[in-house]
Amino acid sequence: MNKQILLVERPVGLPKDSDWKLNNAEIPELQDGEILVEQDYISLDPAMRGWTKDVRSYIPPVGLGEVMRAGTLGRVVKVNNHPNFKLGDVVTGIGGVQQYSVTNGKGYQKVESVQRPLTEYLGTLGMPGMTAYFGILEVGELKDGEVVVVSGAAGAVGSVVGQIAKIKGCTVVGIAGGKDKCDYVVNELGFDACIDYKNENVNAGLKQHCPKGIDVYFDNVGGEILDAALGRIRMHARIVICGAISQYNSETTVKGPSNYLSLLVNRGTMRGMVVFDYAARYNEARLQMEKWLNEGKMKSKEDVYEGIENFNETLHRLFNGQKNGKLILKVSE
Repeated sequence: MNKQILLVERPVGLPKDSDWKLNNAEIPELQDGEILVEQDYISLDPAMRGWTKDVRSYIPPVGLGEVMRAGTLGRVVKVNNHPNFKLGDVVTGIGGVQQYSVTNGKGYQKVESVQRPLTEYLGTLGMPGMTAYFGILEVGELKDGEVVVVSGAAGAVGSVVGQIAKIKGCTVVGIAGGKDKCDYVVNELGFDACIDYKNENVNAGLKQHCPKGIDVYFDNVGGEILDAALGRIRMHARIVICGAISQYNSETTVKGPSNYLSLLVNRGTMRGMVVFDYAARYNEARLQMEKWLNEGKMKSKEDVYEGIENFNETLHRLFNGQKNGKLILKVSE
């Protein structure tokens, strides 16, 4: 049997236990050209909250009664005449919150050579890492020596963004919630400074640590912090809109930036990015970051919890700050 989490109600505010159903389904017989993946780990990402909303977006919403969409890592345990996958292959894809997934392989990538801990292939070497890599280098058009500010700096995406910017010779200022997270960002990840938005004034912190302004702001949170960053941008600054976690569980209208005219005054740009647009280049980013990890130039941190039945409780850690690094759910036996 295949243990699954189904979406049965569209969450209002923070998701409730009653929004989900723990389901046991039979594993179907494989059709020609399909594989069966036994999933070891499930990636929990802020984007999942958006996927539950019945609104127009870059990807259709999860339907009611469907398995909750999620990135996954697992092993191929059965093959029916597939040209690209064989028994034992380690694969990543969008397998959903379930123990097993049946797929024709579309959208799945084989981890050709496992050189790092498996959980890293859902974090720094997975979708969050791909988001950081292409977001800061391609969308942010990063240049050596620039001043970079990253919100959600202790999170799965923000922590990688800042480390890449440091590797590229930039001054990097993080924004995170709480002293412990700020200490981690500076002392372990090598950021130049970190502003504790829970206990400090963000505007004052940006003025202190970015006296000449911001060249690139990588936004994971939206809201008031985005406004504060817009107020400090330099000429021709780039704003990368990756996420807005402060708004995802809002029960009222999403709050947009009031400082947007700063883009006009400073001839700046604000551009959204979705990692799926770079799918054809994932291997390029993975190989480069694997090299940086092996060389000790980059660190990866995963926070792993166990059991599909604990999905909603673990998901809440994305929004209450009770996690460190990439949040992952280990599939129980």
